[in-house]
Amino acid sequence: MRSVARSLLETVENLPILSPHGHVDATVLMEDSPFPDPAALLVTPDHYVVRLLHASGVPLSDLLPGTDGGSVPDGRTVWRKFCAAWPLFDGTASGHWLGDQFEFVFGLSQLPSAATADALYDELSVKLQAENFRPRQLFKDFNIEVLATTDDPLDDLSSHRALASDPTFHGRVLPTFRPDAYTNIDHPNWVENVERLTAATGEPDNSYRSYIHALEARRRYFIEHGAVSADHGVRTPATLKLTEVEAAQIFEKARTGTSTSADRDVFEAHMLYQMGRMSVEDGLVMTIHPGSFRNHHGPTFAAHGADTGHDIPFAISYTEAIRPLLQDFGTEKDFHLVLFTLDETVFSRELAPLAGFYPSVYLGAPWWFLDAPDAMQRFRSAVTETAGFSRFSGFIDDTRAFCSIPARHEASRRVEASFLARMVAEHRVTEERAHEILFDTVDTSPRRTFKL
Repeated sequence: MRSVARSLLETVENLPILSPHGHVDATVLMEDSPFPDPAALLVTPDHYVVRLLHASGVPLSDLLPGTDGGSVPDGRTVWRKFCAAWPLFDGTASGHWLGDQFEFVFGLSQLPSAATADALYDELSVKLQAENFRPRQLFKDFNIEVLATTDDPLDDLSSHRALASDPTFHGRVLPTFRPDAYTNIDHPNWVENVERLTAATGEPDNSYRSYIHALEARRRYFIEHGAVSADHGVRTPATLKLTEVEAAQIFEKARTGTSTSADRDVFEAHMLYQMGRMSVEDGLVMTIHPGSFRNHHGPTFAAHGADTGHDIPFAISYTEAIRPLLQDFGTEKDFHLVLFTLDETVFSRELAPLAGFYPSVYLGAPWWFLDAPDAMQRFRSAVTETAGFSRFSGFIDDTRAFCSIPARHEASRRVEASFLARMVAEHRVTEERAHEILFDTVDTSPRRTFKL
């Protein structure tokens, strides 16, 4: 099996990286400035790392800036705390990715520890100032062909526009339409966001109808700037088709501050349905990332804001929740709907059967807490017998940590090669066919699913 797996991996390990969903800021590549310091590159933007350091007793105030605008923790101090805690990452996906970066991206001669922290910080600081460690050179060295970002609907996309028109930059950096702050009426800035949205698109008022037209207009703007998908980080995958009158009533209650939590759930479900309708009309691939209890720890959110390591998964169900959307659009030609989950129990029970029937549905890759080798193996084992390989989205790295991108994709390619090697050894597929499947999984699937 190992020999077959190695043979399979050799055929795909040098293929270009296609990253159709992630959170790297396009401005980093547009400006091409040196990364500020080792901690700012490898520790503080990575909530996988920050959350485990915090769990071991390191206060977040020692790692992250506060929302009060106070002092920012010193990079060297943050790095020392990370290095002293390095053994905590044994067995974790973060430890694997970081170790891969230390060895293959930065060529470090020793692993982090309390004793090596300062020497490694100095070594990395020197390297980060060198031309060959600038973002654009790393983009090239990582063999990235496509990198999608995640963007606010009112972003002017100037960085994407600059990169697309720069003849010296080789690769595609695509924006992704992410409307959560405009469709979740519980968002603290929702009313302000709606007003900004309708004003930016020249709508005559702040009515529900103008709001819908404004969202449609901004989607068109994103498409004009290269977007291929719209992403939805919703609480649940519930969809619901309201009449315009019903939707407008909840919309007005939200604008006047009289909506309830039940209104929130109904309106978000309706807007997810509306986003599906818009994807059918404008062709943007629709991706749904549900099931995260955002900002689980209130004091941490107040002190440090969102995306600081305290989002926790919860159980979800897709079958009934997504049915209103699929009833109307599930068999529409060229509609692509990619379903992700943080709840492993739905892999074989719901997602694989849905993808095994609806031509619009694709299986989103294991995401966030599940993008580790063992979890990726469980996903592949759970879905393949029902949906095969062709209904897979391709790997999604979903990362803010730019230098971890090649490590994450390599881990996925190794997992897929390992799974196929077992199928070859058990005479369930031929070795020749396994090579074809692996190429499709790594390269053809993301191109097909995300219309690249």
